[in-house]
Amino acid sequence: MSARDLMGGKTVLVTGGTGGIGLATATGLAGLGARVGIVGRSATRGAAAADAVRSKVPSAQVDVFEADLSAQAEVRRLAAEVKATYSRLDVLVNNVGGYWAHRHVTVDGLEHTFALNHLAPFLLTRELHDLLVASAPARAVTVSSGAQAMGRIDLDDLQGERSYNGQRAYNQSKLANVLFTYELARRLEGTGVTANVLHPGVVRTSFGHEDSGRWMRLMLPLVRPFMKTPDQGAATPIYLASSPDVDGVSGAYFANQQAKKSSNASYDRHLAHRLWEVSSTLVGIQHDNNSQLDAKDQT
Repeated sequence: MSARDLMGGKTVLVTGGTGGIGLATATGLAGLGARVGIVGRSATRGAAAADAVRSKVPSAQVDVFEADLSAQAEVRRLAAEVKATYSRLDVLVNNVGGYWAHRHVTVDGLEHTFALNHLAPFLLTRELHDLLVASAPARAVTVSSGAQAMGRIDLDDLQGERSYNGQRAYNQSKLANVLFTYELARRLEGTGVTANVLHPGVVRTSFGHEDSGRWMRLMLPLVRPFMKTPDQGAATPIYLASSPDVDGVSGAYFANQQAKKSSNASYDRHLAHRLWEVSSTLVGIQHDNNSQLDAKDQT
């Protein structure tokens, strides 16, 4: 099988796909033959990203979906649009995320970092669950960060209402990505859908550009020359989305295309279960004993 045929006939959705790691991931997977859906907040940027993919992969099939994933109504609208557009979804790449030095609140009244970095992939994956299962073997790939190792889940102050620090909020959200993935993998057992999470490395992107804070503005120019390029950062998500080497592999954390041990806290099953329950409540999902993803709440 040639590289061009590796993803032939498969459909992939990449959130945060209009720039940085997301765009590089979409481009790489299109180059492997996949039909790629790019999700971004701006239709203009989405169109530009699609053109950028086609400039490198002239035969690419690229679809653009516009959605602000910090808003739950937008996540649900996106999921409905994806299901109306695609008869199958082989890979969901939850890449969207960001950093904010100061506390911001979404339209849903939630802290922005937690809402976008954790609740958005949590809700989108749940909304697309049936399509992924119907497309099995399928994969859910979530982009976390090495910052997960410094994360702490504060169930008493997830929204940073009592005390907010941008780095602490980011670390918490990235640990939440790992806990979510491990719990998702357990709940997907037997469906043919795998769930894995990754650290892409420290990559030169527009990370934190909206509200970076003084410290990051000072440090970024100094460390930027040592950061990975977006193409280098996309290597692991592309690997997890496409490689036969990870067929059937689920509930694992990867960096540099290798399975690694994540933080000790990430293996706390009770914490993962509690975070799942709290996240379900925050996105307005009622526990349904008939739902596969909720059924294990009873065990």
